Amino acid sequence: QVQVVESGGGLVQAGGSLRLSCTASGLTFDDYAMGWFRQAPGKEREVVSCMTLRIGSAYYADSVKGRFTISTDNAKNTLYLQMNILKPEGTAMYFCATRVGRYCDDDYFEAAKYNSWGQGTQVTVSS
Repeated sequence: QVQVVESGGGLVQAGGSLRLSCTASGLTFDDYAMGWFRQAPGKEREVVSCMTLRIGSAYYADSVKGRFTISTDNAKNTLYLQMNILKPEGTAMYFCATRVGRYCDDDYFEAAKYNSWGQGTQVTVSS
């Protein structure tokens, strides 16, 4: 049974940084693609980034390009999201999830293409 657990959220001022972690168990880590999503109150869940773990290729939402970086420590079965220059509109619950299939394909932004989700970690960016 695949499980993922997010951590690292918190309260930060606009312009600040946070690093989120997502530790996965019950899987062969680099056989998967994994993604980060976020959901603000009253809004739909939206993709932040997706990484094909075996080869390290990544996609990013336009809203975070140049500020967020996805990375992994395959030895620790852990996915990271380094978030820099945070903006108040980045306030949301952040989730990681394993993707159905090994690759972040052109539909990487579709939440329905991911299956094992964590409980999320809250990020609050104050202005």
